Amino acid sequence: MSDAAHDFRDTWTIASAREEIDMVLKQVIARLEAGGWDETATFAVRLSLEEGLSNAMNHGNGGDPGRCIEVEFTGDPSRCSAVIVDEGPGYDPDSVPDPTAEENLTVASGRGLTLIRAFMTEVTVVAPGNRLEMTYVRPGE
Repeated sequence: MSDAAHDFRDTWTIASAREEIDMVLKQVIARLEAGGWDETATFAVRLSLEEGLSNAMNHGNGGDPGRCIEVEFTGDPSRCSAVIVDEGPGYDPDSVPDPTAEENLTVASGRGLTLIRAFMTEVTVVAPGNRLEMTYVRPGE
């Protein structure tokens, strides 16, 4: 159940640059720690958000620091959600090869979405594929 006094909503528009991603991650971690989120939950959210932002920067925006990434991070004591939108054309998540398949084990990329899906409670790639929505529900909530 939500407690309005502890609800939060943060938004950023950042350049496709590693230092911008790190700034967002630092603020998200501070937000979760201030809300009493434990280390396991904070790790899951941070890793998923970092993967999503890295994918937006490298794949969606092609590493172009002139292109932006929109980030929204919302939550309450029991759950948090992130929305990441890049300026790229999008992609079909079903076309990404399974990184656990034998022929893909040595491929250097393609694990981000799989990691996000492993750690988050809900994950949706919204057509045309340049918007990622993810939610983490704290265990026992």
